Amino acid sequence: MKVQLRYFASIREALGTGSEALDTQAATLAALRAELVARGGAYADALAHGKSVRVALNQTMSDEAAALTEGAEVGFFPPVTGG
Repeated sequence: MKVQLRYFASIREALGTGSEALDTQAATLAALRAELVARGGAYADALAHGKSVRVALNQTMSDEAAALTEGAEVGFFPPVTGG
C-alpha cells in the first residue's frame, strides 16, 4: 500500500527531507517504523527503537499498534517540537 510520510523537527533535519511517499507492506505503525529503521543510516539513527519518537496517523497522535490503511499520512515527531 502507498502511504505518505512526514518528518518533523530534528527527525526532518537528520533525514534531510520533510516528506516522502512510500510503498509498504507494513500493517501497523510499529512495522512501518521497523521497516524505516531497517534502511539503516540516518533512518536507523533518527527512528531507532530506543529513541522517543511520537507518531501521528492521519494527523492524530497514535499508538504504534494502530493499523495502516492505503493513502494514510504518517507523521514522525521528536518528543518535543518547537513552534
